[in-house]
Amino acid sequence: MFTVMDRISRPGHPAKPNEDICGVSGDWAWVIDTSIFPGTSPVMHRTSDATWLATFADERLSNLAPHAQDGVALLRHVMEEARTAYRAVAPRERHDDFITWPLGAMTLVRRGGDVLDAWTFGDTTAYVRQPDGSVATLGDAPGLRDAESAKAAELIGQAGSRPTAILDESVFLAWLGERRERQRKSGIPAALLSFNPDAVGRLRHETAPCPDGTTILLASDGFSALVDLYRAMDATALMDAALSSGLDPLVTLAREIETERDPDGRLFPRFKASDDATAILLRPLPTGRPPRPGPPRCAA
Repeated sequence: MFTVMDRISRPGHPAKPNEDICGVSGDWAWVIDTSIFPGTSPVMHRTSDATWLATFADERLSNLAPHAQDGVALLRHVMEEARTAYRAVAPRERHDDFITWPLGAMTLVRRGGDVLDAWTFGDTTAYVRQPDGSVATLGDAPGLRDAESAKAAELIGQAGSRPTAILDESVFLAWLGERRERQRKSGIPAALLSFNPDAVGRLRHETAPCPDGTTILLASDGFSALVDLYRAMDATALMDAALSSGLDPLVTLAREIETERDPDGRLFPRFKASDDATAILLRPLPTGRPPRPGPPRCAA
């Protein structure tokens, strides 16, 4: 089992819904970062179907994970249930309309003995700190971040825009729409949390040693930006700071970079001035130890 040392989930903008979430249940833990095509009218939630998908997946993982043995099967089950729930409410024309679906990056981990299994969709990250202080980074986030930042620089330059406005620019909407349409026409499920359970065949699976004394940090890309976009610190320094001072000062540092050092996105090209930032810091309990109460739940 895991004990929660700290957790945080802060929206990128106070007037917009938080589309991230994180959770833990027994030997399992996760972080989820959802999104939806700008301007898509919600059918499952008052303001954002992405928030609905994050909350739904978190609730089902909390209930199902204690009885699960395999991350792929667990996520397939959750995605099948999400599809059923969505189709029960959404108009028929949106049942298979990939462009209007909420989608999610996520990292799901499970500790079994002295091994940590990690399954990843998209650009969420697991940082695993060994008892000797060495840190492994699990997931695709660093490579995906480089590609996204390059595209952001290109589109911001074309539009003469900035991160506070780029999501409304026609050049961005055209690019995103074309990308989603290519994904739909390919017939290959996007490697994301969605209403297509076959996407689990594209999960990235990794393992890492997880003896007693290991510390694990699961992070959405709004949090991991400190390492892989802003280069404010490396993964080892991030873990050291999380353990010594907690997660709140790290999100505050990210916001300082975004609002004071680089509000125009020239130093660090990105599609949002500030993204939702979510992280959960965990330590596996030695066998036979009961869990201690953790900080309040981080929720979408």
